[in-house]
Parts: sequence; structure tokens; C-alpha cells
Amino acid sequence: MKRHFLIGVTAALMAFPAISQAAAEPAEPSSQAQQSEEDRATLMEARIAALKAGLKLTPAQVKDWDSLEKVLREVSSARATRRKSFREQAMVFHEKDEVIQGMKLGAKDLIARGEELQKVAEAAAPLFDSMDADQKHRFTLLLRSFIAPGAQK
Repeated sequence: MKRHFLIGVTAALMAFPAISQAAAEPAEPSSQAQQSEEDRATLMEARIAALKAGLKLTPAQVKDWDSLEKVLREVSSARATRRKSFREQAMVFHEKDEVIQGMKLGAKDLIARGEELQKVAEAAAPLFDSMDADQKHRFTLLLRSFIAPGAQK
């Protein structure tokens, strides 16, 4: 029982900074929030092109690439939609001091992100298994932009 409580509190604390940050955004959108759907799509196209070019796929690997590319596009679109909704809901919860609802929202977002990561992993597995060591190394470096854009230092 104590363990379950500690896990719950830990998850809540992990989710709370994201909720607070999203809710505490100024009335004027940040440059990231101002990014249009067209901008997001253009950046995604560039990331996909960079990943494909960097991998230097063999003709045999291209068939596995197509399914990964489709999943990357789907995940990107779903993430953008969810991010917009998250910001709007987080703002409402913050204004009303609904901390518990905010934690639930954060948990829901984390679950969705985990499910998306699982989809990407499943789609990438056949391609990754066919790669040589150099391709695997480049794949690891380049795929980070899909998992957490802007998080690389």
C-alpha cells in the first residue's frame, strides 16, 4: 500500500511541473505556441528527410522505411493536437486551482506519449534489425529529434 502511494505521489510530482509550466504561460503565446500547423508540418518533413538521408538506406531497407515514416507522421500529428488541447485544459485547471485534475491531465498525456513511443518502436524494429552498426548509430542520433524535439543539448 505504501509503495503504491509513493509511486502515485512520484508520478504526480513528475507531471505537476509540466502542468504548472503550461498553465503559467503568458497570455501572449510563446514562439513555439505561435508555430503554425504549416510550420510544424514543414519541420516534420525536414526531420523525416534528414533521418532517411542520414541512414543511407539500401534498396532492401526501403520497404521497412515506408511503415516507419507513416507512423512518424501519425505520431507527430497526434502529438500536435494533444499538445494544443493540453495547454488549453492546463490553463483552465491552473486558473481554478484544480491540482488533482491537472495531475490527471498530466498522467493522461504521459500515457499517450508512452503509447506513441511504443508505436514508433514497433514500426522501427524491422528496419533497425536490418541495419549495419553505422546505420544503427546514426539512427539513434537522428531519432532523438522525433522523441523530444528541442530537448537535445
